[in-house]
Amino acid sequence: MATSGTATFNLEFDDLISEAYERCGLEERDGYDMRTARRSLNLMFAEWANRGLNLWTIEQRQVTMVSGVAEYTLPDDTVNVLSAVIRTNSGQATQQDITIDRISQNEYLHLPDKKTTSRPAQYYVQRTVPAKLFVYPAPDNSQPYLFRYYAVRRIQDAGAYTNTADISFRFLQALAAGLAYHLSVKKAPERTVMLKQIYDEEFQRAAQEDRDIASVYLTPDFSR
Repeated sequence: MATSGTATFNLEFDDLISEAYERCGLEERDGYDMRTARRSLNLMFAEWANRGLNLWTIEQRQVTMVSGVAEYTLPDDTVNVLSAVIRTNSGQATQQDITIDRISQNEYLHLPDKKTTSRPAQYYVQRTVPAKLFVYPAPDNSQPYLFRYYAVRRIQDAGAYTNTADISFRFLQALAAGLAYHLSVKKAPERTVMLKQIYDEEFQRAAQEDRDIASVYLTPDFSR
């Protein structure tokens, strides 16, 4: 029996919107139906950022440190910083990535001398829009430092109806279910409870798979 030989299935937004309306027992009939669906999609992408970590939105980025400068503005799409290192002697045989600890807003506020310069050892992320990075101590001029970090970025906006969603294919079912639920609130309230249950189940199933599967080893401490 022949197979397609491909594994590239995806849904453009116009097909995704049609699927969601059909789950509501409806058909999109005019431009407003499409616009309100796209609005719901963009709101749902914001909701997903609050539901937990979406692994496909993690990107490795870097900031070039400037001597004596402790504050840096991160890209507008930055939601949070997961972990970071300070890279010394970048590109040279002696290059090293050195752990830098994240501290809270309160801890950073109470650092007594923020003008101290040395290799940065701590950082604080102010989650404004755009996000801001503060390092302590401020970089000295002994060598160029790179702040290398894993950023959680925003899911890209829906945009044109011929676009596909900026998500992993494993979340397509959850996306269709979620859009159907959000549209039902506005257009088919008799189906809202059912569609919300389906949405929650589909999202939970996808989110449980969207995880790092590296082994974790725990060693008990018997020293005391």
